[in-house]
Amino acid sequence: MKTPRKSAAAIAAALLLILALPPTPARAATPYTKAPVSGSLGTYNVSGVHVAGVSSGGYLATQLHVAYSARIRGAAIFAAGPYYCAQNNVAQALYGCGDNVYPTHLSALQSYTRTWASYGWIDPVGNLSGDPVYVFHGTNDNTVKKSVTDDLVRYYQHFGSNVQYDSGSSAGHAWVTPYGTVGCTATASPFLNNCGTDPQNALLRKLLGGVNAPNTGPLGGTLVRFGQNTFAVNGWANGLSMDANGFAYVPSSCAAGQSCRLLVTLHGCLQGYSSIGTAFVDRANLNQYADTNNLIVLYPQATTSGANPNGCWDWWGYLGASNYPIKGGAQVETVMNMVRRLDG
Repeated sequence: MKTPRKSAAAIAAALLLILALPPTPARAATPYTKAPVSGSLGTYNVSGVHVAGVSSGGYLATQLHVAYSARIRGAAIFAAGPYYCAQNNVAQALYGCGDNVYPTHLSALQSYTRTWASYGWIDPVGNLSGDPVYVFHGTNDNTVKKSVTDDLVRYYQHFGSNVQYDSGSSAGHAWVTPYGTVGCTATASPFLNNCGTDPQNALLRKLLGGVNAPNTGPLGGTLVRFGQNTFAVNGWANGLSMDANGFAYVPSSCAAGQSCRLLVTLHGCLQGYSSIGTAFVDRANLNQYADTNNLIVLYPQATTSGANPNGCWDWWGYLGASNYPIKGGAQVETVMNMVRRLDG
């Protein structure tokens, strides 16, 4: 198959658009939002950690899960591809991990995973066996092609994970939620699509083994706005293309000391606070379930920077370091520092 020839500048310009479109104003907030309270992350009685993410956040969620599989017990991934898909290469990220002009080189990604585990750069791959994994791809998502997400499923299955694949929705490239402000089939800011379904119920049943009905009234917990500099590996979140502040939703039961699970939830490009405010935090349909399921939800925040004008997470090496998908990777370690604080 012939591949397109483009200049490095053209490839870079195209990559800036991958997984993102220009933002439009967010709609009015759901009546079940919670005003954030400035504070700091506390330490709670956390019995297990899971990750979830969409688009670039889906790629980072997989990096976290694979690198720290001894600690992270499962993942829910919307609209993304397999671990280390970009292989620190901007053209591969664009043409192989969004579009499918290039292959994902799945067998090589699996080989890298085993090799890196043998070096201790990531946790042993045996931890992935049996882990619950929920994967979502919409039939109208042309930003990350279905064959790319299919390879994410194959990647996890190769290591023995217990995968549930939801590929029947007509959704565009988005996080699908009952509180979405965008039509189901669209790919448009703020990438929160309403398809008349509740994937969060499905993903939480998969990750947690069961789920109680969500709180559809006023939220009873606290939405904490905390400083991310405290957790940044360089002491300066903006230097890692991360926002000065992140968010965590803590149900009252968890604050009172009950045993709770933790779900690290990662927005996609142009979905961070600097782009759409708290729309993703408010409308992801996770805080409602957190209230009734003893679940803390952590929302780390990426932001725009010169190398990252769309506020994506680093899944292709834009920070300039090749260790971005393993232990020691700047964003991986910064998010894990937040996890370490929350679960003690």
